[in-house]
Amino acid sequence: MPSFQLDANAVFLVLVFAAVFSAAQAVIGLVRVASVKRKVNKRLVLAEKVGGISELVLELRKQRGLTAGGEKKGWAWLSDLILRSGLPYEPKRWALLAIGAGAVAGIGGFVLTKSPAVAAVAGPAVTLLGPIVVLKVAAGRRVKALGFQLPQALDIIVRSLEAGHPVPTAIALVGREMADPIGSEFGMAADEIAYGATLQEAVDRIAERCQHPDVDLFAATVRLQERAGGNLTGLLKLNAHTVRERHKMRLKIRAASSEGRASAMILTSAPFLVAGMLTMISPGFYGDVIHEPFIQIGLAGLGLWMFLGNLVMQRMIDMRI
Repeated sequence: MPSFQLDANAVFLVLVFAAVFSAAQAVIGLVRVASVKRKVNKRLVLAEKVGGISELVLELRKQRGLTAGGEKKGWAWLSDLILRSGLPYEPKRWALLAIGAGAVAGIGGFVLTKSPAVAAVAGPAVTLLGPIVVLKVAAGRRVKALGFQLPQALDIIVRSLEAGHPVPTAIALVGREMADPIGSEFGMAADEIAYGATLQEAVDRIAERCQHPDVDLFAATVRLQERAGGNLTGLLKLNAHTVRERHKMRLKIRAASSEGRASAMILTSAPFLVAGMLTMISPGFYGDVIHEPFIQIGLAGLGLWMFLGNLVMQRMIDMRI
């Protein structure tokens, strides 16, 4: 029978690979744990920097773009967008970043097109619309995270109530144990209750800050129990079940409408990709006729028609519950 011999170099390489793989897994695990800990302790870090509950409540409201009394600042639609985004309210820093982005866009537009008109339009457009786009994207991500975390938060409250804790203690537990964004929202509510607000006022402010239908349902449940009485634990269990079922339905709707979204993305991007390829392969294909009024009017009409088509497809796939 042929003898089987191990190659020392192969064994050494296998051991080196195993050691490197184990070290990489350990580093990734430490980074993930540290990231989760930072998210959980984000509000707690701020609590360590201030002197007491009153200063903490005022600072948390200030970071969300609210006054000391909890009222919104400035325009209603912009204040709502800032609240839903969850980003720290820093108007001076936002203004500097927006002006810098607008300057870069204006200079880039002039360098690419050699047209002062393009630069004059691109710069102010990015300066004015850029922050709104960033806030809308942040608000969309925050809404998705809130919908995913809310059933877990309700389970924590239910278990705390079943253990005999009062409702404010259960809400404070969610603020300590869960990550952002829902951890900070319930933590702010717990701080406001400790500061002197009633449970109903604190829960209503959670709903006002989050502006999420599932959070509104939770606030309505608490209001109903405060006014009519009843078993809050059972109501919150039913609430958590309802929120989970609504989340499942949203995922089913998203899966059912995925074909429409993919078609919209392909049909929208295809003309721009083809135009870009033709410009690179044959610069004179559009360059020789782009100054003709008929071509300009035709391209503007095609752009308008594409915009209307996207609106129609958006209405077709935008199914809400």
